[in-house]
Amino acid sequence: MRPVHIVSNDTLVESPLVIQHVKTSLDQIMSAATALRLPIHTDITKPDVTQTFWVNLIGRGYPSPNRTFRWCTDRMKIQPTSTYIKSKIAEAENVILLLGVRRSESATRAASVKRYDNGERLNRHNDLAGCLVFRPIVELTTEDVWEYLAEHDAPWGGDHRKLIKLYRDAGGGECPVVTQKSDAPSCGSSSSRFGCWTCTVVDKDRSLEGFVESGFSEFGALIDFRDWLVTIRNNPDKRQARRRNGSITITSTGTYVPGPFTLGTRHEILDKLVSMQDELEVELIAPEEIEEIRKIWAAELMNESREATVHTIKKGK
Repeated sequence: MRPVHIVSNDTLVESPLVIQHVKTSLDQIMSAATALRLPIHTDITKPDVTQTFWVNLIGRGYPSPNRTFRWCTDRMKIQPTSTYIKSKIAEAENVILLLGVRRSESATRAASVKRYDNGERLNRHNDLAGCLVFRPIVELTTEDVWEYLAEHDAPWGGDHRKLIKLYRDAGGGECPVVTQKSDAPSCGSSSSRFGCWTCTVVDKDRSLEGFVESGFSEFGALIDFRDWLVTIRNNPDKRQARRRNGSITITSTGTYVPGPFTLGTRHEILDKLVSMQDELEVELIAPEEIEEIRKIWAAELMNESREATVHTIKKGK
């Protein structure tokens, strides 16, 4: 039998309750597969430490993502999962990717499904050679999915009551695995969904608000922090005049676009984040991310010092 890989993606800034449920479910699936001697493997893909949300935002100073500069999806979701799939293609030459997408999720999702639908059960992946895509529940409605989960126990043991409660508490929707850029709009829509707690693309994070209303008051601090990231994004005092490559950006309409967050602002964000992490006693940023951030800062300061020295020498001449 060919091996089956059950894969989930962790952007490292997932809602704490959601990612904990994902990890618990994968552990249960793996335990059942081992007991039944099934060729099933579970894994969680994560962004490389150089491409995490905090390393880009705090380390490099990338402004908080918005609809016109959504730098997060490709780095944190698409690349890690695509790399995993490519590694399996290299081992087996061909793979079949099962996606739980449905036409009824949204107009955007319906258009995406239609664009790649060739009338067959299997469709070639748009970006991954050697990968065929199968969408087993593409025609099901949201009601169909919940009815099935309520009436059937999980095949790896137990039932779906915790999952149903998770969605009920959040009032949430979905933020599925993304493996190509055309699927990116499913993340950061205006509707309720499970996604990154740091997401500044949406106007409000209704799933986190739902958790707070359901009794998880500690998540109020995450909402406040996320809202603060939104408020400082376009504050000129928080941004450098030039981009990281030294250029000044002015659009064709004459609009000036400031550069990354200043180093002082990045220090401020990190201090607030670590302070909140200590207060909540939940890891929000990993030690290796902080180490990578400090490496970037050190290299940036060294480069600035070198440029200042060259400028002084030229001025002296």
